[in-house]
Amino acid sequence: QVQLVESGGGMVQAGDSLRLSCAASGRTFSNYAMGWFRQAPGNEREFVARISQSSSSTRYAGSVQGRFTISRDNAKNTVYLQMNSLKPEDTAVYYCAATTSYTPVVVGKMFDYWGQGTQVTVSS
Repeated sequence: QVQLVESGGGMVQAGDSLRLSCAASGRTFSNYAMGWFRQAPGNEREFVARISQSSSSTRYAGSVQGRFTISRDNAKNTVYLQMNSLKPEDTAVYYCAATTSYTPVVVGKMFDYWGQGTQVTVSS
C-alpha cells in the first residue's frame, strides 16, 4: 500500500554531514511509523533509527546516538535522516522502512515496506 524511495546518498569524508530522504507514495503516510536501517558489505542489516507516526517518539541505535537525527514531514510524505560527524564505519546501503505498528519495534522483520536503498560512503 506504500512505496518508498530513498535519495541523498553519496561519497563524503569523515566528519562531514549528509541528509537522506525517503519519499513515500499514497495518502496514508501518517499512519506509518518509519525506520532507517543500514547494511554494510559482509554485515547483516542493522537498525539505525525510528520515528513514530506523530513524531512523538524517536529511537536510535547506540552507534549513531548523538550524531544522527530522524525526522518526518507528513505533509510531504517524507522521512529524513540527518547524519552528522560521519565515520568510515557508517559506510553502508541505507534503507527506509514503514510499519503500521504503534509499538516501538526496531526489528527489521516487524516492518512491512522497504525502499531500494541508497549508498553512503565515508572515506577517511
